[in-house]
Amino acid sequence: MSARICFTVPISVTKHLSSMIIDGKQLSAKLKEQMAEQVVELKAKYGRVPSLAVILVGENPASQSYVRGKIKACEVCGFESILITMPETVSEADLLAEIERLNADEKVDGVLVQLPLPKHIDEEKVIDAIALEKDVDGFHPDNVANLWLGKPCIKPCTPKGVMRMIEECGFNVSGANAVVVGRSNIVGKPMAKLLLDANATVTIAHSRTKNLAEVCRGADILIAAVGRARMITADMVRPGAIVIDVGVNRDETTGKLCGDVDFENVKDIASHITPVPGGVGPMTITMLMQNTIECFLRKMEK
Repeated sequence: MSARICFTVPISVTKHLSSMIIDGKQLSAKLKEQMAEQVVELKAKYGRVPSLAVILVGENPASQSYVRGKIKACEVCGFESILITMPETVSEADLLAEIERLNADEKVDGVLVQLPLPKHIDEEKVIDAIALEKDVDGFHPDNVANLWLGKPCIKPCTPKGVMRMIEECGFNVSGANAVVVGRSNIVGKPMAKLLLDANATVTIAHSRTKNLAEVCRGADILIAAVGRARMITADMVRPGAIVIDVGVNRDETTGKLCGDVDFENVKDIASHITPVPGGVGPMTITMLMQNTIECFLRKMEK
């Protein structure tokens, strides 16, 4: 049986009935405040601040909202941000040419292209085109390879944010049983690797997993990242487990955002749980800011 030790309750973890709510907004605000102080020091030392370039293709409302959040976070942290908007009809060649221009710009430290892209553009080719040293999303195949090989790399933002939230609980991951429900390249797989690196015993579950509820009930740490509204129900959660909800879905009845976890029923069983919205989402953007600083420092400290 794994041991759970909670030393203190940080400001970003608040009591709610029998569970502790991990407040991603509060934790994110605290970390961005720390980064803003760090950026002042970086400017004094290097003569400039980190710079992040964001390319937005088309007018997808969700993508526009995500990009606004990223630009706002840059402002809060004291970064320079560059927003490049391109029409839905932009050719793949023109998009790749813009990425190449940003790759060559010495004053740009991080480059990201907001996904998804229009169907006529090969997303894999676009991700591959971003310079490895500017890949703040951690999606470049060389970054992915380095992650799995245990070499220095830029870690994907959402899994990195989840690990920081678990740390905030004061929980000792080493030796714990962790179940990741979801096997995407962006969240599920890298999430499992970061947990392995922290010495957890990790199971990756998915839509074809037999006895999924039983597998989930064995978890000290349960991470839901499948994109199915309220898929994780109370009977699938071990009492006292940490439950991290990465999913973002739209409730068909109310139209409101909800996660992959049935929050209202699971919150009375879990020791710690993240809400949707206000949980993992803000931390993803905050980790993007951390990755931008990391890319900046790697360049400046060469």
